[in-house]
Amino acid sequence: MKRRTLGHLLTATLSLALMGAAPFVRAQQVEAPDALIKRVSAEVLDNIKTDKAVKAGDLTKVLALVDSKIMPNVNFTRMTAAAVGRNWRQATPEQQKKLQDEFKTLLIRTYSGALAQVSDQSVNVKPLRAEPADTEVVVRTEVLGRGDPVQLDYRMEKTATGWKIYDLNVLGVWLVETYRTQFAQEINAKGVDGLIASLVQRNQSNTGAGAGAAAAKKP
Repeated sequence: MKRRTLGHLLTATLSLALMGAAPFVRAQQVEAPDALIKRVSAEVLDNIKTDKAVKAGDLTKVLALVDSKIMPNVNFTRMTAAAVGRNWRQATPEQQKKLQDEFKTLLIRTYSGALAQVSDQSVNVKPLRAEPADTEVVVRTEVLGRGDPVQLDYRMEKTATGWKIYDLNVLGVWLVETYRTQFAQEINAKGVDGLIASLVQRNQSNTGAGAGAAAAKKP
């Protein structure tokens, strides 16, 4: 996956369900998934464009952006479990937590270098093909800027707290499926602890000016 996709990856964000108040009754209102993608994508892109530290790939700033804008609105447990595959259920709670933490760090470090490439991009959200009763949908978008449009799709689920992303399709490649193949090979060879150790080592090596480019060569 290319370095320039982090700006696109970071547009894959959702906001928490909006809380509205009707007269005498407090009710929960949930934005449609495509509306959430459109609104919050614009907010994240604006943040990247205006914060020089984020644009330069400052990891502390990137982490703060991800934690505040992205992680509360992504079912990262489901994303990590799907990437680990059938071995997830055999992992202990401590192993699962370590896998989530290291997977999150891997994604951020791998694509942080692409933040510097964000300039005048915007997001075009395509009409949503879904029924009102659907609890899982695919929101399809294009990232528009210099060059050809970049396909960026989202698998989303409806939860008690609103719509959340659990998988991304960047340039025709679903993120979870890509990592599942790689993680399965490592688990088969070294077990769950071996995968965790491999992720820790990779995250430690993915630092420095050239780390983003090196990491981006790996799925």
